[in-house]
Amino acid sequence: MTERAHISREDLSLYGMQALSPEEAAVVRAHVENCEQCRNEAAEVAGDLALLALSVEQHPVPEGARQKFADRIAADAAKKYSESNVTSIDTAKPVRRVYSSIQWSAVAAMLVLAFALMLKNGDLNRELKAKSDQLQQETTANARAQQVLNLLTAKEAQHVVLTAANAHPAPSGRAVYLAATGGLLFQGNNLAAIPAEKTYELWVIPANGQAPIPAGLFRPDAAGNASVVLPTLPSGVPAKAFGVTLERAEGSQTPTAPILLVGAAPSAGE
Repeated sequence: MTERAHISREDLSLYGMQALSPEEAAVVRAHVENCEQCRNEAAEVAGDLALLALSVEQHPVPEGARQKFADRIAADAAKKYSESNVTSIDTAKPVRRVYSSIQWSAVAAMLVLAFALMLKNGDLNRELKAKSDQLQQETTANARAQQVLNLLTAKEAQHVVLTAANAHPAPSGRAVYLAATGGLLFQGNNLAAIPAEKTYELWVIPANGQAPIPAGLFRPDAAGNASVVLPTLPSGVPAKAFGVTLERAEGSQTPTAPILLVGAAPSAGE
C-alpha cells in the first residue's frame, strides 16, 4: 500500500474552525472521510478547539480581521507547507490560501495557565471568606467583651450576693446588674447537683412591683459552679432583688417555690 498525502494540521485546524472556503472545505471533508490518520487528527484538533472555546469568552470575528491576520503570517504558512510529509489542499484546488500557523504548544500553555488561574482564584476566594468569617467572629467577641467590661465598671451597676441558709458549704451567687441597659452577670458557687430533667433559673424581681422576669437557665459543673452572662433582658427596669429557683429543664415563666437563693439589690452605685 503506497503512502498517501495527508492534510496539514494547520488546514485541519482551519477546517475545524470553519475558516475555509466552501471549495476548500469540501476537499478536506472528502479526504478525511477516506483517511483514518487525518480523521483521527481532525478529531484531536476538534477536541483542542472545544477546550479553547470553553476557556475564553466567545466574540464574532470582526470584518476584515481574517485577511489582516493572514497577511501577517503568510510567510510562516508558506514555510509550513513546504514540509515533505504533508501536502496542502492547495494542490487539489488552485484557490488563493489565507491560513494561520497555529502554535498548538502556545494554545496548550494558555489552557494550562487559565486552569491554574481558575484554581488560584478559587483558593483566594476561600481564603478571603475564611478571613472575613474570622473577622466577624472577632468583632462579635470584642463587642461582647466590651459589654461585660462596661457592666463591671459602671458606677450605677448593682452588685448583689445571693446566699442560702443552713447549707455546708453554702451555695451562693453574685449578680452585677445595670438597669439602664438590662445588662446582667451572674456567678453561682457551691450549687447542688440537680437531675437531668431539672435546671436552675435566675430571676430579676423588679422594684416597681411587676412580676419577676426570667433571666436565664443554668446548670452547675462538677464543682458546683455556673454562670449567666448577658441574658436578653428589657432595659430600664430597676431591680428590687434577684432570686434562683429550681425549674423543669425547659424553664418557667413564673418562679416555682421555694426560692433557693435570694439577694436584695442595693441602691445603684453602692
